[in-house]
Amino acid sequence: MAFGFGKGSNVVSDNPPTAAVATEKPMMGDGSTSGYGGYDGYDPENPGAVGGRKMSRIDKNIDSDTDSSTSVGKQMEMEAGNTIKYRTCSWPKTAALLFSEYICLAIMSFPYSYSVLGLAPGLILTVVVAALVLYTSYTVWEFCLRHPEVKDVCDIGQMLFWGKEWAWWATAVMFILNNTFIQGFHCLVGAKYLNTITNHSVCTIGFSAIVATISFVCSLPRTFSTLAKLGTASAFFTFISVLLATIFAAIEPHPYGYDPVKLGEPLVLVVPAAGTTFVAGMNAFMNISYTFIGQITIPSFIAEMKNPKDFPKALWAVTIAEVILFSLVGAIVYDYTGTQYNVAPAFGSLGNEVYKKVSFSFMIPTLIFLGVLYASVSARFVYFRIFAGTRHMGSHTVVGWASWAAILAVTWLFAFIIAEVIPFFSDLLSLMSSLFDSFFGFIFWGVAYLRMRKADHGPGFWKVRGIRGMTGYVFNIILILIGLLFLTAGTYASVESIIQGYAASSFGGPFSCASNGV
Repeated sequence: MAFGFGKGSNVVSDNPPTAAVATEKPMMGDGSTSGYGGYDGYDPENPGAVGGRKMSRIDKNIDSDTDSSTSVGKQMEMEAGNTIKYRTCSWPKTAALLFSEYICLAIMSFPYSYSVLGLAPGLILTVVVAALVLYTSYTVWEFCLRHPEVKDVCDIGQMLFWGKEWAWWATAVMFILNNTFIQGFHCLVGAKYLNTITNHSVCTIGFSAIVATISFVCSLPRTFSTLAKLGTASAFFTFISVLLATIFAAIEPHPYGYDPVKLGEPLVLVVPAAGTTFVAGMNAFMNISYTFIGQITIPSFIAEMKNPKDFPKALWAVTIAEVILFSLVGAIVYDYTGTQYNVAPAFGSLGNEVYKKVSFSFMIPTLIFLGVLYASVSARFVYFRIFAGTRHMGSHTVVGWASWAAILAVTWLFAFIIAEVIPFFSDLLSLMSSLFDSFFGFIFWGVAYLRMRKADHGPGFWKVRGIRGMTGYVFNIILILIGLLFLTAGTYASVESIIQGYAASSFGGPFSCASNGV
C-alpha cells in the first residue's frame, strides 16, 4: 500500500520539520520511476509520511519549487521517463474539468429554487454562495501549494486534523460515498432522459444499466488531461442545452400544465410567498449551494497540473461564467414559467414536447461525463494507494489496466444498485450532501486557513496581523459555522422532506420499471 491507508504520524507540530533529503528514485524494469509525483511509497518507520514528509505538518512555504523532495518540478522529473504521465494538465484543461463539473444539469433547478425563495433572495444567494466557494477554493489552492505531495482531499483531511488515522479514514469514507452517490444520481438522471426521449420504450432499470455501462467505458482514461477533452465538449453542450431551454421557455405561448382558470397566469415573486415553510426554503437554498460546492475535487485536479500556480486563472474563469449563467437561466426561465408551473429540472416546465426533447438532448454529454469525472476521481484515489511505488503507475501493464477497469466497474456497479434500490434517491442525495458538503465545502477550509495562519504567524496570528488578521480569523470561524448550519439544518430539511414524501406516497419501489421521465 502507498502509506498504510492513512496511518497517522504521532508527531503533531505546526512548524515545518527540517527538509527531507532527496534520494534517487529506484528504477523499474521498464525504466519507469517508482511512485507518482515524487512518492516513495509507504515508510514503515513513519506511517504518516509520504515521500519522507510528515502528514501532520502545515508548512509555511508556499513556493512548491523550493522543496527538492516533493516539489512539482521534482515530481515531473521523476515521471519524465514514464509512459503514463500525470502532471500534464495546463490551466485551460483544468478549467475545462471545472466547467464540466459545475456547468451541469443542476443549472436547470435554479428556476425552481428562485420560485421558492423569491427572485431577489435567490439572485443574492447565488452571488453570495459563489463568492464563498471562490474564497474557500483559494484556501484549497494555497494549501496544495504548500503541500505539493497532496493527491486528494483525504490527504488534506488527515493533515488538518493533526495527522490522525481516524481523520484520514473519515474523510475517505465521505469522499467515496459522496462520489458514488453522484455517479448513482447520473444513472438515474440518464434513465430519466431516455424515458423522456423514447416515451418509456424500455424498463427504467434497463435504461439505468445502459447509462452505467456507457459511463464505465467513458471512465477508462487514466489522466485528467485526457478527460479534459471530454469535459470541454460536456460543458459546451450543456451551455447549448440550457440556452435552448431558456429561449424555448421565452418563445412558447404557455408552460406545461398551463391552466389560467385554476392556476392563473405565471406568477413571479420577488420575495418568498407567504407561508413558505422552513423545509422548502432550506431545500431551495441547499440546492443552490450544492451546485456551487465542488471543492472536493480541486486537490485531485491540482495534483495533475503542470503549474499549480496557474489554478486561479481556471477558478476565476469558471466562477464568473457560473454566476452569469446560473443567474440568467434561473431568472429568465422562472419569469416565463412562474411559480405555479415550475418543476425541476426546468425541462419539464416546457409545454412544447419537441422543445423539451431537443433542449434536454443536448444535456446528454454532461449526464454521462459528470458521473465519469467523479468515478475517475474515486478510482484514482484507490488505484494510487494500491500501486504507488510500482511500475503499474507509470507504464501500460496488464495488471495496471485490469485493476483500473475493475475499480471503475465496482464503483459503477454500486452506483447502479444505489440508484435502483433507494426509492427516495434525490432526497437521499440532498441528505448526503448536507452531511458531506458541510465538511468539503466549508469546515475543512475554515480549519485550513486557521492552521496555515497559525503556522505563519504563531498562535496569536489574529493579533499580530492587525485588522487583516482579525477579519480573516472571524470570517473563517463564520465559514465553519456555515458548514455546521449545512450539517444540522440541511440534514433536518432533507430528512423532513423524506418523511413528507413517504406521507404523500410519492416514492416508488426499488428496481421499478415505472417511467421517471419529465
